[in-house]
Amino acid sequence: MNPTDLNLLIALDALLTEGSVTGAAERLNISAPTMSRTLNRIREMVGDPIFVRAGRGLVPTPRAEALREGTRELIQKANILLRNDDGFDFHTLQRTFSIRADDGFITSFGPILLGLLADAAPDVQLRFRPQGLQDVDSLRDGKIDLDIGVIPDIGPEIIRQSLFQDRFVAVFRVGHPLDRIDVLTPQLFAQQRHITVSRRGRMSGPVDDALAALGLSRKVVAVAPTFTEALAIARETDLIATVAERSTQTVRYGMRTSELPVPTPIVSISQAWHPRFGSDPGHRALRALVRQCCQPGI
Repeated sequence: MNPTDLNLLIALDALLTEGSVTGAAERLNISAPTMSRTLNRIREMVGDPIFVRAGRGLVPTPRAEALREGTRELIQKANILLRNDDGFDFHTLQRTFSIRADDGFITSFGPILLGLLADAAPDVQLRFRPQGLQDVDSLRDGKIDLDIGVIPDIGPEIIRQSLFQDRFVAVFRVGHPLDRIDVLTPQLFAQQRHITVSRRGRMSGPVDDALAALGLSRKVVAVAPTFTEALAIARETDLIATVAERSTQTVRYGMRTSELPVPTPIVSISQAWHPRFGSDPGHRALRALVRQCCQPGI
């Protein structure tokens, strides 16, 4: 059995347990479209529909029912094998993990994570990698242990776990003309000069779309590749920087922050990893610490 077949068995077990594509997707922390594609692969492999439509739901075929017990037994045996971590002690672990994240996450949450690691596993090292295009290969081959950020659906192999929701805010220097304004209106916001953030160098985005819906436009005079660089420029100029709130909580220190006067999408920050490391005890412990450091109030 190759790793792909094992992943399909895990997906089949989730489908048989939950009885729906949506429920199985939530169980495995993947998207519903990804689970739907996986179900199609299972159907091709087994040569059976597995589930058929009945009203608004799905019911298993006789073939699926026959596979239920054997699939569950195989998954249980695999879990026992993969979780055989008797004697594992995170505190004595000597290992280096690579985490790919943007500068905002590293500067805001990196110190917290390293503080937790100093107590929990003092001999563990972290290698932070700059964020670029998410890809399956770097997670599969172990070059990247965790990918943290706005993670797209990059394939059925990758497991995603939500860490927190973030929103965009307007940030400007102390003493900026807006410092004396009680309410930032869309019109006043649009009248300012702006710096935006885009790794691809794009000058416009969701903020501009929201302004356009009101018949307004803003003047973007610069684009920076990272939040940290945009904020460094805004700190020394009269430019307004639009950045993610929680992901820049430390680098915004000493600056003014205002809610945006136009609606923008909420973004979900997740951590992603390859299933081959899913039951690795050290990897599991690291993921738990990442979740802990992202909790409010930490």
